[in-house]
Amino acid sequence: MSAPTPSVPADAGILDPRTGEHVTSVYRIAEADPDRIAVIEAGGRQVTFGQLADAAHGYARGLRELGLETGDCIVLLAPNSIEFLEVYYAAMEIGLYVAPANWHLTGPEVAYILENSGSTVFIADTRFADVATVAAGEAGFDPARCYAIGEVPGFRPLPELTVPAAGEDPLPSSRTLGGPMLYTSGTTGRPKGVRRPLTGASPDQVTVPNYYFFAGFDIQAPDNVHICGSPLYHTAVLNFVTISLNLGQAVVLMDKWTPEEMLRLIDAHGVTQSHMVPTQFSRLLELPEDVRAKYDVSSLRTIVHGAAPCPKHVKQAMLDWWGPVLTEYYAGTEGGGCTITGEEWLRKPGSVGRPWKTTTLKILDDDGNELPTGEIGNVYLQMHGSKFEYHQDKEKTAKTYVGELFTMGDIGYVDEDGYLFLCDRKNDMIISGGVNIYPAEIESEMTRHEAVRDAAVFGIPHKDWGEEVKAVIELAEGYPESDELKAHILEDLSGRLAKFKMPRSIDVVDELPRQANGKLMKRTLKDPYWADAK
Repeated sequence: MSAPTPSVPADAGILDPRTGEHVTSVYRIAEADPDRIAVIEAGGRQVTFGQLADAAHGYARGLRELGLETGDCIVLLAPNSIEFLEVYYAAMEIGLYVAPANWHLTGPEVAYILENSGSTVFIADTRFADVATVAAGEAGFDPARCYAIGEVPGFRPLPELTVPAAGEDPLPSSRTLGGPMLYTSGTTGRPKGVRRPLTGASPDQVTVPNYYFFAGFDIQAPDNVHICGSPLYHTAVLNFVTISLNLGQAVVLMDKWTPEEMLRLIDAHGVTQSHMVPTQFSRLLELPEDVRAKYDVSSLRTIVHGAAPCPKHVKQAMLDWWGPVLTEYYAGTEGGGCTITGEEWLRKPGSVGRPWKTTTLKILDDDGNELPTGEIGNVYLQMHGSKFEYHQDKEKTAKTYVGELFTMGDIGYVDEDGYLFLCDRKNDMIISGGVNIYPAEIESEMTRHEAVRDAAVFGIPHKDWGEEVKAVIELAEGYPESDELKAHILEDLSGRLAKFKMPRSIDVVDELPRQANGKLMKRTLKDPYWADAK
């Protein structure tokens, strides 16, 4: 007999005083309690659920008038702001994909996302005007379909996208749930858009997986207040903000994260939950004791963290300060994951937890065979009822799967109690300050310089960020090593890569170690740097 299909509990969300029904989603909450506070920006600007939904409906009608249909995509280049969320919810209620672009990218990198995603509308904030104009130009975008939050040369003001309702019904036509399309870099160096099939579900009800995702952290109650201190173009960050709103929770948006400002906002707004990365913990711990003592953080219930390994001493110090409110998870854009609470971590230090109820976890060998408890192998997950694909990359998608299980390229083991411990990353991904950086793209760009015959890029230890980007190069004949040449190579690279991808330093070797088949033996280069840190 098959297990019953889970459903969202009848008491989820907020109570509609008109009907006595509990409702979820921004749109239903806006009808039931339009004056309920939805979003508060750090500077004090705020909107209610009614205002947020009204703006989303207007933009949604405008997107429909432009001819966008279910399954089409838009690209959004904007900081954490009310406008970001208004546009996002507009797309979500008419079945569109939204690709939030990393605003550290260069113009050509954003142009690639515009082209690869097949987007037909581009919305950018005035803060990124230079990048936006280059991206739109390189992608050959129709200026009539480019909209600006503020002012961007050649772009139409965002309010022009709004189309008033025809009659009393404010809802746009053909409403169906859309989805985010977030870009995660691949080992080939080009970003890959993770695009899930649209479900055809109603936008007026929080999805079952989203509800139980929050319930797994015990943060599903509508009286929670979420604070967002990381960019909304990150998968987990966007998920936490939008699910919070869909459950009726207020969201405090930070445009630029600083440790004391976060403490101030927690105190001022009675924040109960957040999603953070370990680097933020380190910055908070650097604050003097008298500064920490100025702010009341007793409202905190659950701080979820992930995206990068958290040093044990940092996590212990945060638990000592904030109490056992830290809950760690291991997951990716692709879906599925594990969780460990603060209390569990104190019993299983170093673990990233046990799998979610919606996730199957297995450790497989290189032939796809399941390994026994305690044996190290490849970490594979399955998110029940969901399967993803890398947009326009069937080969990468196929390589990621073994049956219904997929891997994010990590190796580890599961102990006798079902807790996952990660040992290493099978691929060469660098994680710096919670941001994933892929070396192949950087290596490819470096070898475009006439002085660089060959290049290897990898992560080396950094006390604050976990890892920093290191480049080791082989110079072309006729180019002697010098500080001036290294500076010129980096300057040349800076025009093509976002700042966070840039190598912090360059070392030169006579010849990079490659096998006869051309494979770079990167471990030979990396090990000495990591040995010094042990």
